[in-house]
Amino acid sequence: MEQIMIGPLNPNLQVPEVRVPQKGGNDKSGTGFGEILKDAISTANELQKQSDQEIQKLMTGESQDLHTTVIAMQKADLSFQMMMQVRNKIVQAYQEIMRMQI
Repeated sequence: MEQIMIGPLNPNLQVPEVRVPQKGGNDKSGTGFGEILKDAISTANELQKQSDQEIQKLMTGESQDLHTTVIAMQKADLSFQMMMQVRNKIVQAYQEIMRMQI
């Protein structure tokens, strides 16, 4: 049985960040919540597409690096889970607002 050595962890791990859109011409209120949410969804979608591409490369034999594929899948999964939690919080906030009496 062959032993596989695992190298040291890289402290400079690249973590995808949500891009904050630049301010438009005469928008004085700053970046809107909708724009930030749209960018976060776009980022999660891009990670899912990258994951799909890595899986395709591995299945066709174009790539032999299983680790890169698994990492891409985990990034996509974590970003999707985070988006689901954000969605759940938004729905909860909406329901709470609807229950308020004026």
